[in-house]
Amino acid sequence: MINHIIIWNLDKNLSAEEKQKVKSEAKEKLEGLYGKIDGLTKIKVEINPLESSNADMLLFTQFTDGEALKAYQESPLHNAVADKYVRPYAVSRACLDYICEE
Repeated sequence: MINHIIIWNLDKNLSAEEKQKVKSEAKEKLEGLYGKIDGLTKIKVEINPLESSNADMLLFTQFTDGEALKAYQESPLHNAVADKYVRPYAVSRACLDYICEE
């Protein structure tokens, strides 16, 4: 299994209401990819960070193998969601991919 984690910070010029709308839509659309991309075995978007956090949103995905991760990253479905609901609003992005032996 491969775990793929992305953490984003959103544009600080967004109002609290705009930020919540962006996060809610991104969560709905990203989690909606489940079952539509081969090898994607789990997807979860966290949009309600604790006060102690320094990020706005987290994506956790799990894949059967590295080829499935690559297919997800290149998928037109994934990129359409990211291009419309995430990338226009994110000002920073961190990624961690790793092999999960569990």
